[in-house]
Amino acid sequence: MAFISAADDRLTVLNLFGATSQAAQQRLLTTMTGIIDSADFPGWISSTLFGGVGGPGTANYIQWRSAEDLQNRYHGEKFQKEIVPLFDELATQVRLIQTEVVYTRTHPSVGAIEIGPQNDTLTVIAVMGVQQQDQAELVDLFSQDDEWLEGFPGFRSNSILRATDGSAVVNFAQWESEAAYDHFHTLPEVERPEGVRRMRERARSLLTSHDYNTYRPVHTRSAEPAPAQP
Repeated sequence: MAFISAADDRLTVLNLFGATSQAAQQRLLTTMTGIIDSADFPGWISSTLFGGVGGPGTANYIQWRSAEDLQNRYHGEKFQKEIVPLFDELATQVRLIQTEVVYTRTHPSVGAIEIGPQNDTLTVIAVMGVQQQDQAELVDLFSQDDEWLEGFPGFRSNSILRATDGSAVVNFAQWESEAAYDHFHTLPEVERPEGVRRMRERARSLLTSHDYNTYRPVHTRSAEPAPAQP
């Protein structure tokens, strides 16, 4: 199992892959599940795989001990000669975003933020492009206290991740169902609290791009814990 926490000093990598169809998505999921199940890399902590719901594609939420461990993996000969060409063949688009979790919010009934098939929530991943000088403000806007969202029917959690190169902010959210998220997503602005409307308006003014999809978790695996020392 895997968990999200702003207190963990980890590098979080989001691999977002586009696909042309549900069949192509399934091929990606099968291939990536095999890679996750054989993962044994220094510094690798966990991988959680998601299949697209709103549109075909996959997302892989990967936790690493450090950027150095990640680079050692991605610069390896097998990854460059076998994995990269395979992904280029299967996916229409490959996006890799290195991030750190900077803020989390949960519904009062939710404890730790767990991700994986055992927690079968609808997952929304929104990648918001931003100028480097505006990233801190965008993070602050999405990290404000929001009792209205916390109590919204069907809301479970959301986590704000900051791209380490300053180019984006990611909102990783969990909802009880597609219907609950659709209700929130399509709610007219006039029905949202005034403070929320101001925040959303300011945030939109900072964005250079906005891409999102909805997903379901399909597979997760974590590294075995190190054996206790005698």
